[in-house]
Amino acid sequence: MDNQLEIENYRIGKTEAWAGNIEDHELLERIRESEFAKHQIDQGKDFCYFLDKKYRSDNTENSEYVCMAYTLNEPANLERASVSDIIVEENEIYHIHRISVVRDGVLIDKIPDTKIKVLDSESQSSGGILSSNKKINITIKDLRLNDILIMEDSRVKEFTERDFLRKEFAKYVWVSPDSYWAYGNYTFTFINDRQQRIACKKTFFRDEAGNVLDPEIHYLNKGEAFVFKLENYINPVDASREIFPYIDFATDSSWKELSNYIAPIYGEISGQASLQDFAPNVVEKLDAITDQEEKIRFAIEYVQNNIYYIFNANEMNGHKPQEPAVTYENKQGDCKAKSVLLKVILDYIGVDSSIVLVNFHTDFYIKYYLPSLLTFNHAIVKINHKGEEYFIDATVRDEFGLLENRGFIYFMHYLEVKPDQELKQRKPYRYPYFCIDEKVDFNVQDKTGKLVLTTTYKGNRANAMRRYFKNTNKREVIDSWNNFLFYSLNYSGDRNGTDVRNIFTDAAIEMVSDDRKLNEFTVQYKASVHNPYYTDPKGNRFLMYFDRNVIKSGARDFIHKDLPFWHNFDSEKYEINLYTDQKIDTEEKYTTQESTIHNPYFDFSSRKKVTKNGATVNIECKPLVNLEIPQEAFEKFRADHHTIADSNFGLGIDIIEPGFMNMLKYSFKMKFK
Repeated sequence: MDNQLEIENYRIGKTEAWAGNIEDHELLERIRESEFAKHQIDQGKDFCYFLDKKYRSDNTENSEYVCMAYTLNEPANLERASVSDIIVEENEIYHIHRISVVRDGVLIDKIPDTKIKVLDSESQSSGGILSSNKKINITIKDLRLNDILIMEDSRVKEFTERDFLRKEFAKYVWVSPDSYWAYGNYTFTFINDRQQRIACKKTFFRDEAGNVLDPEIHYLNKGEAFVFKLENYINPVDASREIFPYIDFATDSSWKELSNYIAPIYGEISGQASLQDFAPNVVEKLDAITDQEEKIRFAIEYVQNNIYYIFNANEMNGHKPQEPAVTYENKQGDCKAKSVLLKVILDYIGVDSSIVLVNFHTDFYIKYYLPSLLTFNHAIVKINHKGEEYFIDATVRDEFGLLENRGFIYFMHYLEVKPDQELKQRKPYRYPYFCIDEKVDFNVQDKTGKLVLTTTYKGNRANAMRRYFKNTNKREVIDSWNNFLFYSLNYSGDRNGTDVRNIFTDAAIEMVSDDRKLNEFTVQYKASVHNPYYTDPKGNRFLMYFDRNVIKSGARDFIHKDLPFWHNFDSEKYEINLYTDQKIDTEEKYTTQESTIHNPYFDFSSRKKVTKNGATVNIECKPLVNLEIPQEAFEKFRADHHTIADSNFGLGIDIIEPGFMNMLKYSFKMKFK
């Protein structure tokens, strides 16, 4: 190991001074068979004797070091250890310091048995996702069950001139170890070698009873380190119901300071641009449109559909936005570039707009994180128009409609790229329209039913359904509706396993209309149904239609100690008409049952009209969305959804079978009801 082996993306050699140096005899001393280790191994689990992890940050690079020793007692773990992939970013070097095994008490160097290949980590370029990442494939031959594998490596990410954010600001999140592993000794160290002070915040740690503790914040000056140790440790977190404890490290800043740092950068790039100079064709088209709403629509759809979205994973965090003239000329750019171009166009037509920074994937955590620009991974545009706020993602495609009819983006936290800004939280939202407006007509004559579904989708639903019909085979679309109706009509209860194509004969579906200004997409499904009644084991016949999409199983089944329920249901309206040439029980409890629910987070109603040969139900659900439902309010929310599930999500009618005895039975039933 005295000689460094240098390759473009990886190197084999000794550790740097900041990581320390462990001699072979020290490794063997640390691999001790304790009662804790023996208990874990006896249970058939793999055991990590020690894991030392260090993260170092300065103004020129970020470095991470890991040294660990763990058992290979499980075949699956042996397989993963034998062949592994390491992903390195642009200008990042992976350093291998030691690959060894302890076998029968003897330390064996496995670097001579290691084969390393460097591959491009590129699989989505055709979708506009570019990455300069490399995949380092490591194959270690002759690993054996019951070996103890020792891996010591590090990675160093050197900042380029483009990495201006990473040079100025540090951001790192340590997450508690995986709950599968048992650790004899676990040590994590964060080293601050930056000029600026770094804050570290411990969040979602728990006391012995499992209760979440209040966050702790510490500060590290240059040269100081934060050390976190665990011994004989198994992570007790229930991953399905609890959030893993984590420690957030970030350069000590306030949101206002960060907004004042980033706003001039965006302002300089967008402010110097003249749309008339670099995009006269766009200006000409805008000037020809007399209606302001149509101008806004044109601006959004031009950038979304005419500027190709290129996402460079290495450039999103830490790089200045591209100049709008370049974006227009090249007809491509990332989210920052497309958002800036859209803002410049909106500025030209006199619409108040701004760039906002978001992270849809970690939106819940942003309110807990320390302030940092590196928290965000996406840029979108906020439009203030006629007293309302609208958020537009310039990177999406195939979205339509005037501003108030466009798709709604679900997220809560954002930082506006303006001076003196704090982290903002969006207001809850109530749809001014029904995302789904469906009419179901099912008429049965003799032994055949005629089924017609007419559905109008709006907003996000219209965009999604338009894309679905555009990209999906017609037969597949029809089968999708058939399968849905197979359950809605309860045929799964008396003819499960039957080919749905033999139930819904002559099935057809067509697009009725596509209004791209209102962003309304209407389709109609038609089919004939032989043997249209559901028949129970006693021979009783029913005509039923229950739409299980209405009952929101996600709300009814939700259980989590830390995460509040994120409410993002669509507004819905259904008219279900079931009619037959048979006499029905007009007084049956569930046929006549109606419901009205006024919950703080949604209004629900089902209203019915029953005749001697059928019934109609009108169902409406109007939710208040884009919010977290507090835990103290959730049980009432859940209970109200249970009420919906109690036969209030559709309609069922009971057939009175012809014949004297059946009529007598019905009369007896009515008399003693």
